[in-house]
Amino acid sequence: MLRSPGPTGGDAEKLCVLGFDAAGVVVEVGDQVTLFAPGDEVWYAGDVSRPGTNSELHLVDERIASRKPTTLTFGEAAALPLTAITAWEGLFDMLSAESRGTLYVAGASGGVGSMVLQLVEALLPGVRVVATSSRPETDEWVRGLGAEAWVDRRNGDLREQLGAAAPDGIDWVFTSYVAEPGQLDLYVSALNPFGEIVAIDDPNGLDIGILKSKSISFHWELMFTRALAGGDAQLSQHRLLERVAELVEAGKIRSTATTELQPISVLELAVAEGQVETGRTIGKVVVAESI
Repeated sequence: MLRSPGPTGGDAEKLCVLGFDAAGVVVEVGDQVTLFAPGDEVWYAGDVSRPGTNSELHLVDERIASRKPTTLTFGEAAALPLTAITAWEGLFDMLSAESRGTLYVAGASGGVGSMVLQLVEALLPGVRVVATSSRPETDEWVRGLGAEAWVDRRNGDLREQLGAAAPDGIDWVFTSYVAEPGQLDLYVSALNPFGEIVAIDDPNGLDIGILKSKSISFHWELMFTRALAGGDAQLSQHRLLERVAELVEAGKIRSTATTELQPISVLELAVAEGQVETGRTIGKVVVAESI
């Protein structure tokens, strides 16, 4: 949070700078910094305990930043860090996804879902992915990122569709929609015994007692956890983003930026927020400044 003095000398007025993802050039470094120097091109997903990235200058811990992929523009790169960290931690730190099995991705055409599909395609080739999609354009999007089947979350009987798409059942669920009524019941119905769920949304309350009959494991993924905890454990995100940069440069991961607005200004940020709030964007919306 940023704080400015109250107009009458009372309590400070709280101001919040939004935004998490960023890609840019290092301007200055502190005297304890060892990973970067001024002039380095970097990318990162920020820290909710600090002001966000919807501004021209940011202060960031070097341990949650990495070098920017050389094959991407700054706008293309800025679309990836938060979703890449969320998808990577959810898949590899939370779920026990192995060489074979079926993964259901709920929210597959969004930023995180798009990265889940790409990481599975690049690093878990034996895992079959069933994705959500509700429009022809999102059908094409998820198929292009590696989904082998898709179901319409908004139309038709989703339980029946999942049964047809995965007749042998689901082994893992990666979801942005666990807060929606009926979703947890759906997952329990579709998951095989000892299946796993990782969720990234924010329900007000969740009764997970229904998971017990199938010994289903439930995991939360919040990619800001390491930044909030602090310390050298944050270096895992530095290394993670380095690995993602290598995958990008090898052509195995592509940017999910689908809309780029310029320049960084209050007007363009408001337009970007409005597009995201429709809930119908594909991939990520980026606001970029010429560098």
